[in-house]
Amino acid sequence: MTAAPVLAVRRNVPGVFVALALTLAIGALVVGIDGGQLFNQATTVSLLHVAAGLGLVAVGQTLVILGGSLDLSVAYVVSLSTLLAAETMAGSDGALLPAVLLALGVSAAIGLLNGLFVTRLRVNAFIATLGVGLLLKGYLDHGYAGPAGKTSPALVQTLGYQRIGPVPVSFLLLLAVAAAVWFALTRTRFGHHLLAVGGDPEVARLSGVRTGRVLVTAHVLCSLCAGLAGIYLASRLGSGAPRVGTEGLYDLESIAAVVIGGTALAGGRGGVVGTVGGVLLLASIDAVFNQLEVDAFVKQVIRGIVIIAAVALYAHRSLRKAA
Repeated sequence: MTAAPVLAVRRNVPGVFVALALTLAIGALVVGIDGGQLFNQATTVSLLHVAAGLGLVAVGQTLVILGGSLDLSVAYVVSLSTLLAAETMAGSDGALLPAVLLALGVSAAIGLLNGLFVTRLRVNAFIATLGVGLLLKGYLDHGYAGPAGKTSPALVQTLGYQRIGPVPVSFLLLLAVAAAVWFALTRTRFGHHLLAVGGDPEVARLSGVRTGRVLVTAHVLCSLCAGLAGIYLASRLGSGAPRVGTEGLYDLESIAAVVIGGTALAGGRGGVVGTVGGVLLLASIDAVFNQLEVDAFVKQVIRGIVIIAAVALYAHRSLRKAA
């Protein structure tokens, strides 16, 4: 049972990176014709910062989707985490560690709640996580009219703006988290069980897999990744922002990145490497459009076309393999 899931993690990796390379090549050509320059340090740093925030959420989303579930509460978890971190820090470096632990702890609790709703109460994942997200939205709307708290200078300096050459520390954090998730999916019992549950939960259960425990763990890890993204965004903004998650569309954008990366929405097939490629593809499209000063409406239309095309291509390949 373990060999097939491992192959499933690796199968769809190349396609998204080919699309990424083509996007960057065509984008650089178009921007150059327009009189700009795509591959400069400022654009690269900005692209990687965008990828870091979305990527952290998308890596967590990959876990629940691989298990045949979903999480629509991540955008609100991101917003709540920025507020918990910034208000606890209150501009003090001494409160940095307690603030990070609090934000991650609350995020994990939200993930646990999502997982229990899905596994114990048998609520559809779409409805369960949307409901939890709306509860968080009500709290945020009622409690906050605008930014609150102040991020510690040390966090702003290191995670928010420090970089090694053109590579921000935040992007290195994303790569570290993605590598840890890749290892868990391909080298641990949890990863094999998660893929088995996503492939066929009944077969997994009859094979001795504790499907409920596996899905709950995936939801907790997903919320932890969203909480980590919130801490990162707080370091960039310098304070907590009650609507940064929803304004950034981190719920839908993370799902889009996962699907573009080749992970099946039905679960059981895909992997985190493809997700990172999907995140970089979306960030690259944004970078090109920003250089060209494309209208926001046109930008969203083209992003929608890219997502639909990716899903259609994946479905076509799946049908061809099945035939």
